[in-house]
Amino acid sequence: MIRGGAAEHEQPVAMEEALVSGGSPRNDQTQRPRASFGDLATLAIRVVMDTNLQKRKEKSLRIKVISMGNAEVGKSCIIKRYCEKRFVPKYMATIGIDYGVTKVCMRDREIKVNIFDMAGHPFFYEVRNEFYKDTQGVILVYDVGQKESFESLETWLTEMKQELGPQANMENIVFAVCANKIDSSKHRCVDESEGRLWAESRGFLYFETSAQTGEGVNEMFQAFYSAIIDLCENGGKRPVSAVSVSFTKEQADAIRRIRNSKDSWDMLGVKPGATRDEVNKAYRKLAVLLHPDKCVAPGSEDAFKAVVNSRTALLKNIK
Repeated sequence: MIRGGAAEHEQPVAMEEALVSGGSPRNDQTQRPRASFGDLATLAIRVVMDTNLQKRKEKSLRIKVISMGNAEVGKSCIIKRYCEKRFVPKYMATIGIDYGVTKVCMRDREIKVNIFDMAGHPFFYEVRNEFYKDTQGVILVYDVGQKESFESLETWLTEMKQELGPQANMENIVFAVCANKIDSSKHRCVDESEGRLWAESRGFLYFETSAQTGEGVNEMFQAFYSAIIDLCENGGKRPVSAVSVSFTKEQADAIRRIRNSKDSWDMLGVKPGATRDEVNKAYRKLAVLLHPDKCVAPGSEDAFKAVVNSRTALLKNIK
């Protein structure tokens, strides 16, 4: 509009100069060309587009994500299900590292995701150990029908810590634990409460997924990317709210011990042949710790019931 206003005043000024000098108005060829409404509209659109482009660049993110877990747990299938909207039923082992790039838009941000799908076989350790550094997110996968793959999660974390070195802070990496193959017809060895307890006690996200049906996969990635955005917006540190745990380590450890106990004595943490008072004392301690009204840890309700049943069974045989 500024250019248009200037053009409108060119001719009156020229007329005034001509009258003062006794001459005629300036020739049209010497006048500044007027800007049309179309020119101004085009200029305005360009300004808006340039501004929006700059804003998008400022809001764009480039992140690195890796997958971890034993061979054949479905890491690659989960990634393909999300990125390619398909499931590959035939197992094809990942050789070393599979690399891919995808773009997602979330929370008014464009995110370029570099995904490194790591082979789970020990043979490829020397290949994958180079890819742990500068990672913002980890997809940690196990097969709910394969207990060993669940128990190996701790080993994977140990390997990552070792490769990142003593100065690394894994608290500032977003972890999403995927309990995969929930669609499988084979017997489930790791129930949801056990997997959720393991994940949430470490401040990790937890999801039940099926790469075959797609169940839980989109939800996992949406929450996963959102948590990484929070991480980046917080200076590369996970916000306190993202890692807060609503139950104590003592409660989590008690639930795990009860779940893995051999018998009623072991469940209450007393030696065989303990007295009635010793049994009751051990029971009261666990009851206060795990009562469903006070403990929200996954599996606490089942653990509390198991403690009650163990106490009842032991007291029947103690005179």
